[in-house]
Amino acid sequence: MKKAYLNWSSGKDAAFSLYKLQQQDDLEIVKLFTAVNTDVNRISMHGVRLELLDAQAKSIGLPLQLAEFSGNVSMETYSKVMETETKKLKAEGIDFACFGDIFLEDLKEYRDQQLSKIGLSGVYPLWKKVTKKLVEEFIELGFKAVVVCTNAEYLDETFCGRIIDHQFLKDLPNNVDPCGENGEFHSFVFDGPIFSETIKFEIGEKVYRTYKRVDDGEDNCFTDEDINWDTGFWYCDLMPS
Repeated sequence: MKKAYLNWSSGKDAAFSLYKLQQQDDLEIVKLFTAVNTDVNRISMHGVRLELLDAQAKSIGLPLQLAEFSGNVSMETYSKVMETETKKLKAEGIDFACFGDIFLEDLKEYRDQQLSKIGLSGVYPLWKKVTKKLVEEFIELGFKAVVVCTNAEYLDETFCGRIIDHQFLKDLPNNVDPCGENGEFHSFVFDGPIFSETIKFEIGEKVYRTYKRVDDGEDNCFTDEDINWDTGFWYCDLMPS
């Protein structure tokens, strides 16, 4: 069977991708791979504590490999670190990298370009699926996820800490994708068919943080026209219990 690793964000798209991949008989997910912010010891972008990430990996039953970054990293530095870490995975006999991306063409193109340098191939089990149907199936299968981060341009702090259920979907503004595929929100999955036990946590405080683009003077595959450099985000802290 072919070996693969899954880019694990701790959120619903990654969890649902793992579920879908485990239904196949031609690809074996042997490791979870997660980018973390070393300034605060949390998952990059999602802001989830590493203790909860470890609890997820233990419940899923897969080893975890981390790619470590500072809090405000340039695209050039990001690409170099990812290349170093994915070379380690390739050296372990892994030939495929799996992602939970759904419809962002430029992001998929960037991933595939970077993977080709290492000799890896990208696998996208959710690609081009209808996002509303995806999240509804996710809920019906018994997955449970809590929103841990919202892009303040689209969703205010009241959405942070909410469980992703049918009522949550009804409450989303019309300009927000049901899966948050444009970065409108991020989540933490704490229960579902891929877990041997529920991940226990308590809801903590909500904080607002701003970021700015980092430019180290190096060229990268994106231009200002390609990326909307959002700067304001609401985070809901989850505390292990």
